[in-house]
Amino acid sequence: MRLLIDIAIALVIAAVLGLGTAWYAVDRGPLFGGLTAGPWKAWPSAGSPNADPYAIARLARSGEVPLGAGEGLAFTARTDQEGRPLEGRCTYRLDGVTPAARLWTLTAYDGGGRLMANAARRTGFHSREILRRQDGSFAIGVSDSVQPGNWLPIATGGAFSLVFRLYDTPLTTGGSVSDAMMPRIEREACR
Repeated sequence: MRLLIDIAIALVIAAVLGLGTAWYAVDRGPLFGGLTAGPWKAWPSAGSPNADPYAIARLARSGEVPLGAGEGLAFTARTDQEGRPLEGRCTYRLDGVTPAARLWTLTAYDGGGRLMANAARRTGFHSREILRRQDGSFAIGVSDSVQPGNWLPIATGGAFSLVFRLYDTPLTTGGSVSDAMMPRIEREACR
């Protein structure tokens, strides 16, 4: 009888650990094969046939459609350069350049992963409409209040994320990315 109880306890522990770690892997996003450049993170294999089963389950659960391996690469930032979570009550400045790409877009999403509603009804920027400096770099203000120049409006309050999609980029064919290639996310002020 004692043997059956020990087996039952072992099965319960195994089930709890197995289901718990699977839930964690699906809920927290891709855990394997990521690229990191400062606060920006990307998972090149998420849209390929080589995606790990947890990434596939997360995509099925969220309904997201990742960029295919030949289309481009999406970088997501949930923190600033100092590692502090992005908050709607703060003003940020994205400053720098981007890796080589035919086109890029920058979009703000709320904490639930939906496009961020805002008074200006603008949800993003793309590389063909941005104002650049003479050296090709740019600065984008991210705030709930109007900013001069390039301004990406966000809603007040709550956590948010920024998604930087690079279309037709050499990074999808084995190129590497460094911190200097991605724009910096600097927190300027908070209310």
